[in-house]
Amino acid sequence: MNEMNEKWSNLEEISEYLGVTKDTIRNWIKKTDIPAHKIGRQWKFKLSEVDEWVKSGKSAIE
Repeated sequence: MNEMNEKWSNLEEISEYLGVTKDTIRNWIKKTDIPAHKIGRQWKFKLSEVDEWVKSGKSAIE
């Protein structure tokens, strides 16, 4: 899918996609550089950005 036309995913969708809890995603937002964008009071994600982040190995919290 073209990155420009890619839909935004919310926190619940991204936690389901990655198979982790919403709390884990919130911790990653605080402690890592997960590609998350705050829109109003909600966090939004692009699956392509999250995939790249996971592949880069940056998702491993030390």
